[in-house]
Amino acid sequence: MSYSFARLAGAAALALPFVTTTLPAGAGDLFDSARPTATGGVNTIEGSGGGGLATWALITGYGSGEAIGGSAYTTFAKTDDYTLTSSGVAIGLFNRVELSFAQLGFDTEAIGAKLGVGKNKTFFTNIAGIKVRAFGDALDQEKWWLPQVAVGAQYKDSGHENILTAIGSKDSSGVDYYVAATKAILDWKLLINGTLRLTKGNQFGLLGFSDDYELQPEIGVEYLLTSNFIIGAEYRFKPDNLAFAKEDDWKDIHIAYFPVKNVSFTVAYVDAGSIANEDDQQGLYASLQVSF
Repeated sequence: MSYSFARLAGAAALALPFVTTTLPAGAGDLFDSARPTATGGVNTIEGSGGGGLATWALITGYGSGEAIGGSAYTTFAKTDDYTLTSSGVAIGLFNRVELSFAQLGFDTEAIGAKLGVGKNKTFFTNIAGIKVRAFGDALDQEKWWLPQVAVGAQYKDSGHENILTAIGSKDSSGVDYYVAATKAILDWKLLINGTLRLTKGNQFGLLGFSDDYELQPEIGVEYLLTSNFIIGAEYRFKPDNLAFAKEDDWKDIHIAYFPVKNVSFTVAYVDAGSIANEDDQQGLYASLQVSF
């Protein structure tokens, strides 16, 4: 997949908004788009339905339990020294199973020469994911204590094995496993998510994979400002296994706008800490998602 396609991508439509409308009639259609606005989430930088950084338990798209939904996204993020892109598509099957594919692109820009990989070197990571809703309903207010829970896995392949070995990574591919829990508290206009991820990935797999799995949390909170504006924040813990470079946790604050049900725009401020020996990597990103 080309870099130009990756630029069409989505580092994360980073707000996973939600709306308190009820389901309309017509759930018998195969593509009924029956679920309320934003209840499929946006796409994370790894392609799954959720926030920008954190995978959520919600299934992508607007398909009901009798239908198919889906989404496609594009995001461009720029920190002080690097550019991150992500593009992908996801499909939701009967509000139960989600299949996704994404490609992350990491452009080293001028810093690439200092890293010994060449100026403006771009690393790509392909990610194929599956998520299964295990139980619960994020919008069920009668069972306010029971979140929607999903389990999933993501296979990541970064290629360029020689370069990754030179910087201390043990492998160019790996699999993440996670369990996510999501709940909307409609009286408070809040949506809360928590995810636990087992990963060997360095910088989401862009810089390869280490030997051992580590358990890393992901946290997200969204607040409904109006029926089509949402603000939120996320914090994603990350491992720190590369000897040559420190890896920090990532966090963001964001606002998302839904001009219509099937389209969302998100802008965010991201603090990525240290990336490949360059500290204080902060910046902005913009994201577009289309869903059905």
